[in-house]
Amino acid sequence: MSPSRIASWLVPLMILCVILASTAAKGDHRLSVSYYDKTCPSAQSIVQSVMASRVAADQTMAPAVLRLFFHDCFVNGCDASVLLDDATPFFKSEKDAEPNDSLRGFDVIDEIKSHLEHSCPATVSCADILALASRDAVALLGGPTWNVQLGRKDSRGANKYAAEEKDLPSPTANLTELIAKFAEFGLDATDLVALSGAHTIGSARCHHYKERVYGYDGQGGANIDPSFAELRRQTCQAGDDARAPFDEQTPMRFDNAYYRDLVARRGLLTSDQELYGCGSPLDHLVERYSEDGEVFARDFAKAMVKMGKIPPPPGMPVEVRLTCRKVNY
Repeated sequence: MSPSRIASWLVPLMILCVILASTAAKGDHRLSVSYYDKTCPSAQSIVQSVMASRVAADQTMAPAVLRLFFHDCFVNGCDASVLLDDATPFFKSEKDAEPNDSLRGFDVIDEIKSHLEHSCPATVSCADILALASRDAVALLGGPTWNVQLGRKDSRGANKYAAEEKDLPSPTANLTELIAKFAEFGLDATDLVALSGAHTIGSARCHHYKERVYGYDGQGGANIDPSFAELRRQTCQAGDDARAPFDEQTPMRFDNAYYRDLVARRGLLTSDQELYGCGSPLDHLVERYSEDGEVFARDFAKAMVKMGKIPPPPGMPVEVRLTCRKVNY
């Protein structure tokens, strides 16, 4: 067949792939563990393989990818909107929002998507890739694993305002604000405490914890270990971008040390320490997690499945993106 005839077939075929990959949200958000069993049976093994390789090369990629999933689900639902670059005149990228300006791991998702498009074109959504990669990120650092519900679609829009102003929990939020914020997404107080355990890995910038360690968080240093406050003030002397681990003991092992830190009043963020020490009913749950890592691991896995079901807004146009950074055309 001549090159010109081949080209005449390829153009409409590419258009058809884009059309088949796109759909409109109709409020039907049923998910299934077996969603790709027939259409892309290698999907989970591909995600696991890339994640294992990238985390072996750089362990910080695990908390980075896990953070991407959190920041995605709390804005517009779990729809991969956080992955979009500025792509149309109608929205600004969520990446440009202040809470997202230090997000990493986008290239890891790009790599996974590239492999999946080679094996199963126009099939696996970027939103599902994030959900699977987050599960594997936790498991690769010694945390629990779980069956990921699949079948999400990717939104054709982003919401920088929501990411910047209202939807993402603030690192300086008090307990009342945190409970209310999680409740907006159908997550209860137990989910809040369990999901906060993601901070057993990774680190934060001084910009996000300096109010706590300098006593400007409204508590006047009442709920912080003085030696810990001094240690973190020293870190902050290097500037607002100076990073400190959420958990000093095992910063790259997914365990329950985060909760032991809270009991010792050594939580890094105000929003961390708010879970314990203020006389709230959640104190008992934090203590239980600090003493029993298996209970924490079980509740964390359940809460991740629950969070992963947060849908995009009704009527949001969705699709299976062919590239995670831009919408299909």
